[in-house]
Amino acid sequence: MTATRALLLPPTRAEYCVIACAEAWRGDGEVLASPMGLIAAVGARLARLTFAPDLLLTDGEALLVRPDGTTEGWLPYRRHLTLVTGGRRHVMMGASQIDRFGNQNISCIGDWERPKRQLLGVRGAPVNTLNNPTSYWIPKHSRRVFVERVDMICGVGYDHAAGARHHRIPRVVSDLGVFDFATPDHSMRLASLHPGVTLEQVREATSFDLTIPDEIPPTREPTPDELRLIREVLDPDNTRTREVGS
Repeated sequence: MTATRALLLPPTRAEYCVIACAEAWRGDGEVLASPMGLIAAVGARLARLTFAPDLLLTDGEALLVRPDGTTEGWLPYRRHLTLVTGGRRHVMMGASQIDRFGNQNISCIGDWERPKRQLLGVRGAPVNTLNNPTSYWIPKHSRRVFVERVDMICGVGYDHAAGARHHRIPRVVSDLGVFDFATPDHSMRLASLHPGVTLEQVREATSFDLTIPDEIPPTREPTPDELRLIREVLDPDNTRTREVGS
């Protein structure tokens, strides 16, 4: 299929997820974007190329890079930590479990002293969530991930973040929709549904009661230029479908 013909195809679920992830960085200004996951990474690069030109991207080691991967500057680790602890980074992490208040678990399933499954470990999640904005990208929305209570708190949610100056969870993006915490008690709210997804699907895949607005908007559709960038510039090999099928 030619590139021109491919651009005529309607947006896929994966591409809606890219747009939803990109939107997490809208309005952030000059902050360091740290996306984790294929779709989150494409989303951050898309944001930089379109509505967030001041966004900083890193190779994860010591360099600032442009969306095409070429070097833009130097970011030694001590400066990276300054950004992390001063609210000047917006990370998008994954979650093995997440609950209604945004507590995240990537360490273990079951009791910590005798877990059923050992996962990544706590790693930098507490520092990330207490010291800079943290969003989440979850490719497979299920009751095993969206749980009533996480087995271990790694990323800190709103009910455990009192006094944390830079704590903020702008959004959670899954393969079903977009979620935020724009409620009086900072519990999770359904912010939008991806096209083709029903409210019942989301409810059945979530172990706790979400706040549901009276009208649920659809996730924003990519513009023609955004589709071109995703398909021809940022991800011509269509790696996005490894995380979310078409």
